[in-house]
Amino acid sequence: MKYRMLGKTGIKVSEIGFGAWAIGGTWGTVRDDESIDALETAVENGINFFDTADVYGDGKSEKLLSKIKKEYGDQIHIATKAGRRLNPHNADGYNYENLKKFISRSMENLGMKELELLQLHCPPWEVYYKPEVFDDLERLRNEGLIINYGVSVEKVEEAIKAIEYPGVSTVQIIFNIFRQRPADLFFQLAERKNVGIITRVPLASGLLTGKFKGKETFEKDDHRNFNRKGESFDRGETFAGVDFETGVRIVERIKPLVPKDHTMAQFALKWILMHRQVSTVIAGAKKEQQVIENIGSSGMKDLDTETMEKIEEIYNNNVKSSVHQYW
Repeated sequence: MKYRMLGKTGIKVSEIGFGAWAIGGTWGTVRDDESIDALETAVENGINFFDTADVYGDGKSEKLLSKIKKEYGDQIHIATKAGRRLNPHNADGYNYENLKKFISRSMENLGMKELELLQLHCPPWEVYYKPEVFDDLERLRNEGLIINYGVSVEKVEEAIKAIEYPGVSTVQIIFNIFRQRPADLFFQLAERKNVGIITRVPLASGLLTGKFKGKETFEKDDHRNFNRKGESFDRGETFAGVDFETGVRIVERIKPLVPKDHTMAQFALKWILMHRQVSTVIAGAKKEQQVIENIGSSGMKDLDTETMEKIEEIYNNNVKSSVHQYW
């Protein structure tokens, strides 16, 4: 495993992290014993960065991580998110009182006395234009409840606005072969300001694993079944906003570029890691074998210029028009 600096936090994190949404819920059947095995396998193979949120399984994901934190202590770093518990989810709800309440609940779930990294969880766009919200985060940091804070965003414009606030240490954003816009400008701006970049949905909800044929059905409680058009939350979170059947066809065009000794998933993760501004890629996993496969991307040889250019061409000709300006 290789490690990179997480912006101004000063923390060295594994370039492949662990996204803990799936072990919380809305990804179909998940067993807690398998989740714990996957988490332990991650730590034992060099992963030291875990990303979760208070709404993943209504705190279930945080509670599972608390068991790993208790076992491995300072060997691992956990980032969580807050804000999506608001009902209604509006900008006015992002205030000191609510954030403190959410933070306290997460600390209890995680068994921690302070949060190493708290991220606003894809707040409404108006939040980025409310300096008082970021003043509240500074206050919470001064009170010792959080050490670092950042944002998880839906749109590139939100990311660019967020890093105008000097206290923002990290930005979490969707970035993968199907969602390339963050690299156009945002990555360079973040690098100048020493902001850590956490990339999520790296495999486009499984599309970029290359395992789908286009006729799959998903369980009732799997967001890949109920959120394809954004019925429950931003549609860009599901298959990275790409039409499922179209995505499957495009993946078939990418597969010939994958080295014979690696999987499509590893190739897709390595493509992200080719961008030096990325601090860590939070790849989700529910089982040990998925963790091992994800980790394998860290040891891959760099992709050559010709391969990177071919991926860009495939994106420009087949995906860009349907996603680029939306997020």
